Amino acid sequence: MDYVISREQLGPGHLFQGNAYGDVPISFFWVQAQPGQGPRLHVHPYEEIFVVQEGQATFILGDTSIEVEAEHVVIGPAHVSHKFINSGKGPLKMINIHPGKEVIQQWLED
Repeated sequence: MDYVISREQLGPGHLFQGNAYGDVPISFFWVQAQPGQGPRLHVHPYEEIFVVQEGQATFILGDTSIEVEAEHVVIGPAHVSHKFINSGKGPLKMINIHPGKEVIQQWLED
């Protein structure tokens, strides 16, 4: 088992799925998004934790829009549709934590 994993080893989406690394009970996306980038609207059966490290993002959580800057944590409630976009002028860097050994999500937009 690998104990040190580079970002590049996680593939194009930079997704760490715990089940691929000895059934580790956590998964995460290692996000580095340019201005205007972000995922489509989706939902999970569990909370998603967003650790914003650098930049600025606009989160849509259900019917709520929230502007967040670096050094903040956002909690996306279970079963609530959400997405984010890099709404800043520079790179957005964050870790999006999924409390399970694999990411489970349903896309709500094309």
